[in-house]
Amino acid sequence: MLRNVRQDIQSVFDRDPAARSALEVVLLYPGLHAVWLHRIAHALWRNGFFLLGRAVSQFSRWLTGIEIHPGAKLGPRLFIDHGMGTVIGETAEIGANVTLYHNVTLGGVSWEKVKRHPTLEDHVVVGAGAQVLGPITIGAYSRIGANSVVVKDVPPHSVVVGVPGRVHILNGERMPEVEHEDLQHNRLPDITMEMLRHLTARVVALEATLNELHLEDDAQTADAWVEAVESGGSSI
Repeated sequence: MLRNVRQDIQSVFDRDPAARSALEVVLLYPGLHAVWLHRIAHALWRNGFFLLGRAVSQFSRWLTGIEIHPGAKLGPRLFIDHGMGTVIGETAEIGANVTLYHNVTLGGVSWEKVKRHPTLEDHVVVGAGAQVLGPITIGAYSRIGANSVVVKDVPPHSVVVGVPGRVHILNGERMPEVEHEDLQHNRLPDITMEMLRHLTARVVALEATLNELHLEDDAQTADAWVEAVESGGSSI
């Protein structure tokens, strides 16, 4: 347990340049408090103490503004930055070294008592206000842009932006496994601008094709007139 606590504290230093001391992190980081309280709630939940688990979860929600159902499975070194308004549902599963920002929802879309919340694999970064809904899987090393709404599976090493979220593979290649997490969830493709560029290019190509067809028609008409004149005008 002590090793996990050390790892949790170190994960804050690795991913938040505002952290200045271990004492500050331990006392003043609500995301860290929410993770620690969840471990207590989850242990109670797994051992059948459902009411106590929910009570600890509710206390954590009151204290931190972060709501994590005691049934959710959280991996090591989860970092919830700021965290206010973040909601993690009962059947959500989160891998190692995942980063969530405030107002993120890992929500369900079904009333059935089955797997109905997302699975986030290792090293996923979810931007502020993003909504990840349903029993989908977000592949490892993927980034989800702020305020995106994700309702479909995302392959590893992807970026997702928009409503609904659209997937882009990062440079068409796998991202290298680097020492630090890729937190630059502001450096994402502009889906609208890309679409406008494609549409503009398509319109230009169509206009060029039409111009070529008009030129061919004009040339054929001119050739017909020349032939008619040369033949004495009988076909005019």
